[in-house]
Amino acid sequence: MYPTREEAERLLVEAEECNPGPWDDHSRVVAHCAEEIAKRCGMDSEKAYVLGLLHDIGRKYGKRHLGHVSDGYSYMMSLGYDEVARICLSHSFNEHDLDQYIGNFDTSEEETKLIREGLDAMEYDDYDLLIQLCDAIGGAEGVVDMALRMEDVKSRYGAYPQEKWDKNMWLKNYFERKMGEDLYIAVDKENYRPVKGGNV
Repeated sequence: MYPTREEAERLLVEAEECNPGPWDDHSRVVAHCAEEIAKRCGMDSEKAYVLGLLHDIGRKYGKRHLGHVSDGYSYMMSLGYDEVARICLSHSFNEHDLDQYIGNFDTSEEETKLIREGLDAMEYDDYDLLIQLCDAIGGAEGVVDMALRMEDVKSRYGAYPQEKWDKNMWLKNYFERKMGEDLYIAVDKENYRPVKGGNV
């Protein structure tokens, strides 16, 4: 299950009040991209929008790194939104490998176990892949070039696993083939900008 578009937007606004920061507009950009790509791939664009909007909802609970993954999963499961909870887990691991997480491992033993076991039990579908792709091109101010975004992450954290880099490029090619269209044209990279309260 997943919430309606209106409920998802309410949850995001509520969450950003708890922990203000650029992550909320990043989430809006991811939602926009997911919806536009889904429309062109015969996927459920409303579902894609909601999953994109709430993929980082765990950030409601503070400035955590890996912890936002378990926080988001637990929060969405508590509301009965298991499809969103799944995305909270899968969006950071395009290689299906917890050890390739970029950032601090600031989770308890119990939280780490939850993430690892959740990933081990999961077989990715196109919605998992779609949000992973959109997360890689979603800046806080709009759509960004994937390679430039990965270079930025690499400069901030000192490394970027080659396997993760290659998988992001694979995701771009995968969805461009499905759409029959250039990724950045499909998501209106040059013109789209997020607006507080939600827009597409």
